[in-house]
This record gives sequence, structure tokens and C-alpha cells, in this order.
Amino acid sequence: MTGVLASQQIEALIDRGAITPGAPLVEGQIQPASLDLRLGHEAIRVRASFLAGQGRSVADRIAEFEMHRVDLSGGAVLEKGCVYVVPLMESLDLEDGVAAIANAKSSTGRLDLLTRTITDDGTEFDRIPPGYRGPLYAEICPRSFSVLVRPGMRLNQIRFRRGRSVLDDAELTALHEAEKLVNGGEALIRDGLGFSVDLQPEGQDDLVGYRAKPHTGVIDLDRLGHYDPADYWEELRTRAGRIILDPDAFYILVSREAVHIPPGYAAEMAPYLAMVGEFRVHYAGFFDPGFGHSAAGGAGSRGVLEVRCHEAPFVLEHGQIVGRLVYERMDAPPAQLYGAGIASNYQGQGLKLSKHFRA
Repeated sequence: MTGVLASQQIEALIDRGAITPGAPLVEGQIQPASLDLRLGHEAIRVRASFLAGQGRSVADRIAEFEMHRVDLSGGAVLEKGCVYVVPLMESLDLEDGVAAIANAKSSTGRLDLLTRTITDDGTEFDRIPPGYRGPLYAEICPRSFSVLVRPGMRLNQIRFRRGRSVLDDAELTALHEAEKLVNGGEALIRDGLGFSVDLQPEGQDDLVGYRAKPHTGVIDLDRLGHYDPADYWEELRTRAGRIILDPDAFYILVSREAVHIPPGYAAEMAPYLAMVGEFRVHYAGFFDPGFGHSAAGGAGSRGVLEVRCHEAPFVLEHGQIVGRLVYERMDAPPAQLYGAGIASNYQGQGLKLSKHFRA
């Protein structure tokens, strides 16, 4: 069989040395279909984002672009608008048949904290080829808020797979008929499961989202449920069923559909079509087995959309398709599910900011 490796298979990779943690694993680091990666003890401020390129190491490229180094041991601020490279605690020695893909964690994406994984010889962000042997690095660029970070913090995650077992449209249609993958809207299946934006909340509440304020204080990533949303976010309210996105502004919105990831599958968020508008949706793209699954306490969970508008103001309307979920089979049934007996902050969610803000 081929597919995404489950939590117990990730543990087996660690046991046989394909993943070297660098420090003892912490509770919750192994997720149902991914491994959280941890920041090391130093951040290197660089002049620009980069990829190592074929035949070159990240260390060599850092030497070209380094500005200064920041010791994270006692906690340090990564400034908004700056680019940093942080060596991660974990390194890889993958087998030839195992590849990996990385992505920002949900809370990272909801803070507009652009975090991507780079590797030696790398020609793409967040893509690690089969048989890769070497260190991992996080490239971090805070876009909306400056953040206080420490060694061991987990901003991104990595998913492993043997082969690739993405469901085609016919298979996805059959799975939806058997498992009901979405509620609250028709299942639009085309190169994945399409999802749309909700700009018509029910009842008296006309809150449809949040827009990041341009001048705010630092966010300490260890402080959960601590910050007043009003200090960092403007509420977006409308009864017109549409909003206008401002160029280079960052928004938190929510999908109209409630999403379900059955236990034998994992999913990844992908753009729907580049032609639908000048904006990007969802910086954090992994959906684990059990997300929105009723037996795991979900009963359908809506997808939070991290939206950034690009060059021109853009009218976003209720029900507009903005992204798609690509479903892939698990290589083995996971030993644990998202939200079932593990700390899962966004099971059963609706419109919700990151876990650092008070409800």
C-alpha cells in the first residue's frame, strides 16, 4: 500500500533512525499523520528568502545572505517584515521510498507567520524528496505581528508518505456518498473538494471575520488564551454578503462548509484556481485524520481561511469558491485521531482566531 504515514509509522521511522529528533520528543509532538518540528537555539536574520538550489547547502547560502544572528535561548523577538532562518532540532535520513512534505501549523498560519521548510539541495519550499539525508531549516517571516519565540517551539510540521495516493474525482465522490465529507453546502468535486467562504452568518450576529491591525504589540507564542483580540484585530461585519479585501491586508475568515476527514484519510488545502482573484487562501494546509469526525468529537468542523489580498482591492462574495481539499489515503489506520484524546485546539471550530487570543 501507499499513502500518508500514520503516527505509529512515524514512531517507527524515529526508532530506526530515519528521523533524528535532536532532543527527546515532547508530548503531542507526533500527530495522527504528521510530526511537529521544533525550533533550535539560534535564528539567522537574512537579507532575503532563498532556496539552497541543486548541489548547494543551506549553510552556504546563509553565509551569502546573513545579516546577524539572534540567540533564542532566553526568548527573542522576530520582527515583523524581516526574514529569518532557524535550524530545526529534527534532521532526516529517509529511505528511498519515503518522501516528505512540510507545512505551517494552524496557529502559525492564523498569525500570518509565514513559515516554510528549506533543505540542502532544495529547489522547492516544503518539499523533501525521497532519500533525503540532512538537516531541516525553518524560514520564518512574520507578516502581521512581531513574535517572541524560544527553542523547542513548534511552528511547522512534516508529513511523510510512501508513493502518492491522492483520490481522483470519482473516488472522492464515492467517499463523499459513503462518509459525507461536507455539510452546509453542495459537494463541489473537481480536482479535490471545493470549499467556499461564509459571509452570511445566521441569526443576529453579523460578524464574518477579522482583519489584522497594522501596528500592534509583540505576541509571545507561549501565552495561550492571553491576548485581547481587539488589540490586534478589527472585526469585519456585514449583512451584504460581501466584503472588499484591501491590498496586502491579512484576514481571518471561515468556510461555509463543515469539513470531515474520515479516519483512513488525510487532506491538504490547495488553491482553487489562480484566476478566481488576487488573493491567497490558507497558509496552513494539513488536515489530519479525524478532523470534523463525529467519533472524535468533531461532527463537522469548518475550515478557517487565512486570506491575504495582493495587488488590487477585490470583492469577495458569500459562497465564492476559494480553495479545495485534496484527499489522500493513509498508508495505515492511525493509532490516534485528531481531537480524540489528544490536544486538538480546533476540533469542532467555526470562525476562530489562534489559540493565543481570549475567546
